[in-house]
Parts: sequence; C-alpha cells; structure tokens
Amino acid sequence: MTDVTNGVLHTLFHSDQGGHEQVVLCQDRASGLKAVIAIHSTALGPALGGTRFYPYASEEEAVADALNLSRGMSYKNAMAGLDHGGGKAVIIGDPEKIKTEELLLAYGRFVASLGGRYVTACDVGTYVADMDVVARACRWTTGRSPEKGGAGDSSVLTAYGVYQGMRASAQHLWGDPSLRARRIGIAGVGKVGHHLVEHLVAERAEVFVTDVREDAVRQITERHPDVVAVKDTDELIRVDGLDIYAPCALGGALDDDSVPVLTARIVCGAANNQLAHPGVEKDLADRTILYAPDYVVNAGGVIQVADELHGFDFERCKAKAAKIYDTTLAIFARAKEDGIPPAAAADRIAEQRMAEARRR
Repeated sequence: MTDVTNGVLHTLFHSDQGGHEQVVLCQDRASGLKAVIAIHSTALGPALGGTRFYPYASEEEAVADALNLSRGMSYKNAMAGLDHGGGKAVIIGDPEKIKTEELLLAYGRFVASLGGRYVTACDVGTYVADMDVVARACRWTTGRSPEKGGAGDSSVLTAYGVYQGMRASAQHLWGDPSLRARRIGIAGVGKVGHHLVEHLVAERAEVFVTDVREDAVRQITERHPDVVAVKDTDELIRVDGLDIYAPCALGGALDDDSVPVLTARIVCGAANNQLAHPGVEKDLADRTILYAPDYVVNAGGVIQVADELHGFDFERCKAKAAKIYDTTLAIFARAKEDGIPPAAAADRIAEQRMAEARRR
C-alpha cells in the first residue's frame, strides 16, 4: 500500500476532515468512467450533492476533493434547513474530451446502486442536459431540465443566495444592506458568477470581474459596459478600495498568499471550500475582514434541487433562498457572542443540528 493511499485512509478514519459513512470508487472501462462518490452523513436524510467533472492531476487528488466537498455538503444542507445529509461525486477527466452519453449512463448506474443513499445534481463541469442523461439510469437525480420534470439551472438561486449573503454582510458591517456604489470583485463569472453580476448591476454596485476564460468576461462586459474587467485574481484582490470580494470559481481562494494582500472588507462568494486550510478564518478575523461562510451563502442551488424531489416550485424556493440573509446575520451574531470567527460559528450551528438528528 502506498503512502498516498495511507494518507487517504488516515483522512477517512482518523482526521477531523474524515468521518465519512461511505466512499465508493467507480470504474466503467467501456465508457472510460472513473468516479468517486463520497457520502459524509445521512443523519438528516439521504445525502445530497452535485457531481463535479474535472481533470484532476491524480486519482488521489480526486478522492481528496470528494471527501472535502461531501463534508461541506453536510454542513451546507444542515444550515439550509434541509432534511438531507451531505454527499458529493467527482468524475475524473476533462469533460470537453471524455464526456459521453455512455459515460453518464454508467455513472447513473453507480449512483442508482446506492439505493437512494445519495442524490446527485449538477456541479462544476456538469449541466442540466447531463443530469437528464444520468436520470435515465438513476431516479435519484436532480437538477434536470423542466422538460424532463426537473427544476432546471440551479445556479440562478445559488447566485441569489450569495447576493442575500452580501446584503447581510453589508448590514452587519456597515448598518445598511444596500450594495449601491459598493466596489465588488467577482472571481469567476461562469454559471453562478454571471447571475451574481446581474443582481449587483441592478443595485448599481461598482463591479469588477475576472475569469480564466476570456469569452466569459467578454460576454459580461459587452452586456454591461460599466463592469470593469481585470487581468486575474491576483489583480482583483488588490483593487484599491474593494468592499466585497466574491470567489466564485474553484476552492482554496483564501490562503496564506491572498489574505495578507486582500483589500476587501468582506468576503462573500459562491465557491465551495474557500478556506485553503484550517486557520485561514482566524487570519481573516485578525485583519478585520468579515467572512460569510461559503456553504451558507451558496446554498440557494441545493435548496432548489432538494425541492425538485417534492415537485418544484420556483417562488417557494426563492423564498427559502431569501432566508440566507437571516441565517447569515444569525451566524455573525453567534460569532460575536461566542468570540469566534463566523466560519466556526456556522460549523457549531450545523454540527448541533446533525447531533440532534442522530439522537432522535
């Protein structure tokens, strides 16, 4: 057994990042599928979380991502008030090169084999059309198209929830939820980020954007000429007078290099696992930067896909996502009361809900 495998097993069985109920390694050689399904907890109900399709540098990196993401989903679903535990799946490979109908159907069969312990949905690299294919092999699939009985694109309410988190952060820090004239930088204007831009432009915020894909930035600036494009994230986090920084791409955006140079007073974005390692939340607090926990403010999408299981109603979901504003304020209040960073306060609230469910 290699040292790397030992590292994965140690994470699963011995570290604070582990504690997962089940991890499934999936392979279908005919289609080229290699996937990992991680179920962190079913204390509150069936595990719910998306499927990430990404060209990981190694299988070990993919397993680690699945573990981290699924654990995050347990906390996200608990804080969103959902009767679901946390799970996540990753498919290894470049979706632009290897994604096929055959591969997606094979993946669906693996999810179906879990008998409803895990409910899947979209994530980075997967889309509504993909979930329609997966659903042909697995009834525990959400994020499908309206034509197939689903709720459609969950990024709409994900962005709306982040927007509500920004408003709550502004209320807590400045005593006013308005984002008018606030300087807000968004790193990543893909599925969620471009919807977030629309909310901020409508409120007349001063918006700065960057993305590794030039065409994504160009679409934004052509639609909204007042939006400012910057070269990269390193430049974005140094924008003079930035009020809010919104990481909306992949995780690990807040690390030992970015936090010391960040000009924003608030961090509130859609990306999962924004804190690169334990302790970053304290570094933010030491710099008096208010951090809105990612899994709280980006829960609009999971609220939507969970509702799909019971007959989707957009207005009902939007009303639930609007409550992210109140939840975020409650976390800031708990953090102040307990003398801890907001990320730790959110964890305590989520862990309390899961612990109470286990005792029932």
